[in-house]
Amino acid sequence: MKRLGWQLWFGIGLVMLSVALYGVHYLLFKDTHHIFIYMVGDIAFLPFEVLLVTMVIHRLLSEREKQARLEKMNMVIGVFFDEMGTKLMRSFSEIDPNVDGIRKELLVKDNWSEQEFARASDHLRKHDYAIESEGIKLEMLTPFLVEKRDFMLRLMENPTLLEHESFTKLLRAVFHMTEELHARKNLRELPPADSAHIANDLKRVYVLLVHQWLDYMKYLKTNYPYHFSFAMRTNPFDRTASPTVQ
Repeated sequence: MKRLGWQLWFGIGLVMLSVALYGVHYLLFKDTHHIFIYMVGDIAFLPFEVLLVTMVIHRLLSEREKQARLEKMNMVIGVFFDEMGTKLMRSFSEIDPNVDGIRKELLVKDNWSEQEFARASDHLRKHDYAIESEGIKLEMLTPFLVEKRDFMLRLMENPTLLEHESFTKLLRAVFHMTEELHARKNLRELPPADSAHIANDLKRVYVLLVHQWLDYMKYLKTNYPYHFSFAMRTNPFDRTASPTVQ
């Protein structure tokens, strides 16, 4: 209401200023005919001016702002993968007995087109992800996740991520997995039912990670070829991956 009141009074002030200026014009030139000719002309141009400002300039500014937000979001996502995302994917892929079903689809190349990224994404949606929690050293994974908890909290506090639903969902899944693992005193001797529960938490993170990573690779290829080159050379699904340029 306060903002509306300020805008209302500002509008009234502008109208009164316009009336006063027209009054000064009349006092100086005593020519109402000239005043009304230009007034009607200005009013006639007003709809076109509104169209230009609201539908053209506003759209251009919105697109520019959207690109700036997208840039910031992907910078944050890149930091996440550098800090922990890539390591988690590598760990999960090693305990996925069906990983060979998606490995080929995730060997991203620098000549991939939009269609190839779309095909890979479609293939990932159909993949039967299977995580065997017994195959991963949970007692080693847990300290790593706990150590990164403050880092993840800082990511969650970043306002640019509020519009990125899929990445926010991924962070929440990683938080939940961290709390589940940290709450257990003995991760080496879990009951079968609890082991299945943990495996489901790991699987949820794994699925979200893979999809987010593919989207991020697509973004890098389009916008930052040098980052994309490094990401290809450290691909967690490539058994021959090496940061060294051959």
